[in-house]
Amino acid sequence: MRCAILQLPSIGMGSKTLENYTKAAHQKGVKLMLLGEYLLNPFFKELITTPISMIAEQSAHQIETLKVLAAKYDMVFIAPIVTVKKKECTKMIAKISARSIAYYPQQFLINYPHWNEEAFFVNPIEPVKPPMMFSIDGFKFAVMSGFETHFDPMWDAISTKGIDAVLLPSASTFDSHNRWRELIKTRAFTHNCYILRANRVGEYHDEAHAWKFYGDSMFVTPDGDVESDLGNTEELLIVELERKMITEARRGWKFKEALKKRRILS
Repeated sequence: MRCAILQLPSIGMGSKTLENYTKAAHQKGVKLMLLGEYLLNPFFKELITTPISMIAEQSAHQIETLKVLAAKYDMVFIAPIVTVKKKECTKMIAKISARSIAYYPQQFLINYPHWNEEAFFVNPIEPVKPPMMFSIDGFKFAVMSGFETHFDPMWDAISTKGIDAVLLPSASTFDSHNRWRELIKTRAFTHNCYILRANRVGEYHDEAHAWKFYGDSMFVTPDGDVESDLGNTEELLIVELERKMITEARRGWKFKEALKKRRILS
């Protein structure tokens, strides 16, 4: 099965960028496209100074655009989006197909002094639930935000539900390049699943920091190897999921077998 990782900065409502890349991916037989964080909306530091009405208008327009493209090109999109209800913003990840739209509310949000999403968004703080999960062409997918990758409870269902590929949209910046690479490779290896990571590109400047989003979107195999990746500019990566590679990794490393012996997995 072919998937695509779209690496972009934020895009405006009148842009033809999404259609151009979707058309190109469709011509290559892609069935699912993953977008990075803060593509359909401005980056967080810009978002918090944007009128709520404008955020709502922009998000509605972007979702409608993806609905049309999903139907036109028979594509499933995984796209982070900010939803607005009663003048409050929630950070979501949307799964958009020709037939339906589903939303996953991000469970863990960044809460650092210089970047405090938890204080701005109204996402509930509750006991951890499994990430969004669905199947396409026999492959089981899970979706979680880049930041949620750090938290072990998010990965419990990846093992128990036999997830084949995890989709990670992110907006990583500063000097985190190597840490992210090692984290993603380790998660893919210990869970013997593919990981597709779509990271943002572009820059944002304030008085204290220069926020440079470095890209490095990547496709990591169930053995924990980076099979392909992107640079630091606007790009599209098309990848192939192979059932054989997943089966061989799980059979070879026997991590699940060890858990089943101890009745941790059924």
